[in-house]
Amino acid sequence: MDKITTATELEKYISENRTGRKIVFTNGCFDLIHSGHIRLLQFAASCGDVLIVGINSDSSVKRLKGDKRPIVPENERAEVLAALACVDFVTVFSEDTPCSLIERIRPDIHVKGGDYDMDKIPEAAVIRSYGGRMERFSFVEGHSSTNIIGRVLDAYGNTERSV
Repeated sequence: MDKITTATELEKYISENRTGRKIVFTNGCFDLIHSGHIRLLQFAASCGDVLIVGINSDSSVKRLKGDKRPIVPENERAEVLAALACVDFVTVFSEDTPCSLIERIRPDIHVKGGDYDMDKIPEAAVIRSYGGRMERFSFVEGHSSTNIIGRVLDAYGNTERSV
């Protein structure tokens, strides 16, 4: 199976390979990969045996971040993530939350960055409904795609900061 795959292929893989293995899931836009992302992914991988990364589709990122995002198209974001040794699988989802994807693959552990209130994210109820658990990764202050875009705009004299 390719590292970049569909939810249907993931369901099949997990049903055939789950026994004795902890499935870990994390998700995000992953627009401009930075050290905060890498640390999150390494932490998530350390929580189990198989790390699945769900990335928001281009249309989903636009709805969440605005018309100027994403900077990097979904197929390229998926390719970069799939190249990382700590990532086992990458899949793209088009909804604004990964809830339906989580319902399908039912990871044992869902990892989120520390900038999220674990009880208020929509996927928390889904994870808990089947006995999964949430893990928090400490937020890496100042590490965000939005901050990187802002620094680039500042460095090149563009005062428009609506990213």
